[in-house]
Amino acid sequence: MSDPRHYQIAVLGSLLAYGCLALDFAVGWHQIVTLVLVALGTQMLASRWVDIPFDWRSPLISSLSLCLLLRTETASATVLAAVITIASKFLIRLRGKHVFNPTNFGLIAILLLDAGWVSPGQWGSAALAAFAFAGLGGLVVFRARRADVTWAFLLFYPALLLARAIWLGDPMAIPLHQLQSGALLLFAFFMISDPKTTPDRRSGRILFALLVALTAGFIRFVLFQPNELLWALVCCSMLTPLIDRMLPAERYRWQTAIPPLSDSDPTAFRVQPKGVLAS
Repeated sequence: MSDPRHYQIAVLGSLLAYGCLALDFAVGWHQIVTLVLVALGTQMLASRWVDIPFDWRSPLISSLSLCLLLRTETASATVLAAVITIASKFLIRLRGKHVFNPTNFGLIAILLLDAGWVSPGQWGSAALAAFAFAGLGGLVVFRARRADVTWAFLLFYPALLLARAIWLGDPMAIPLHQLQSGALLLFAFFMISDPKTTPDRRSGRILFALLVALTAGFIRFVLFQPNELLWALVCCSMLTPLIDRMLPAERYRWQTAIPPLSDSDPTAFRVQPKGVLAS
């Protein structure tokens, strides 16, 4: 369990089960099975294509995230979403690092193709559920060592909503209602915190969180477009290579426990070599 993705899979799977059983999510089991199997299959084929070991964890995380947010009416759109999501990691890369969060890119692609929609309000606004969601997500980002970008975003974005309400003279109930969203927390804890697509340096990640918050505010309150967080992340992700160049640091790599280096050191870890394409 040293790999934080195991925790992420457990949290996403639990949220999906709760949503389907208790909240009556508009997602059928056939769609869930299709997304998971197609994502795993695409990862396997792509891994063989670039000659790297198959890793089931990354595509499972992406497919579970799609299950939580994506809604389509056709099986073809479901398959297309899973393929685009996983393929983006292998096809859109810069300096050996994939540029976009796979789930975010897959959702945006489906929106652009008008083949589905995102259901952001399905979690309701119960404060207790929101706090539980935040606690689970906090566990994940701390394990992945990307808590800074999550907390920075959760500082900047609410501050933006609060400042706008004060500027317009709106009651505080409006920004508070806007923040009571499971989709917002899902975005903050599982998308913007993706350690493979955020800047490598802490100051760069904080800057990245600020840019995403400002861009989301512009899209929502100036362009009046929905799904502002998804659009903001896909736009700002293109700036990550520039931020990494301006603020260089060691690149994040999943640190997974594998057979020990020697019998005398049973707690040893081996980190993935720098020359290997990371999934």
